[in-house]
Amino acid sequence: MCDFNKMSEDEKSKYSQMLLESAEKFGGINFFLQLLEAIRETKPHPLVASNKIFDMEFGMIKWNKAIFPDKLVLLQRARQNESKQNNILPAKGEKSYKKILNTVRTLKPIVFRVSPTHRDSGSGFFFQAFDVIDENKTKLNPLFDAIFFCSVDSVKKLLNYSPKA
Repeated sequence: MCDFNKMSEDEKSKYSQMLLESAEKFGGINFFLQLLEAIRETKPHPLVASNKIFDMEFGMIKWNKAIFPDKLVLLQRARQNESKQNNILPAKGEKSYKKILNTVRTLKPIVFRVSPTHRDSGSGFFFQAFDVIDENKTKLNPLFDAIFFCSVDSVKKLLNYSPKA
């Protein structure tokens, strides 16, 4: 999801629409981009916050279960794998399969709630970390990927994308 140039026109259009809808629910593109920039600047990664909240001037993200640093490291490795084979799960025979599967099982039930600070800005939105296609195929939710991992420039390109006529 993070490599704009490798996406098909259909993917660009689909992800652009998803991000635009989410940005609107957060209060607009500028507030949404400021949220992403604040996440990128936060060290350690906001997902490992023990209070399960990422709070900033224009809004917050809350989630319902703690994510430990070791799970975040595995998730980041699995993201690289997904970009190569279009599946976050490695082949069943691979050494890392069980660890990645357990990470997916641990993180799958987590629900992320994004809320703007000012209710008149937008209503906010929910998302989960993964989209389970079937028992052998799982992908990162594109919104989760965009909010926590993709470069802000990639997200900007998708937000500004307009389909070729």
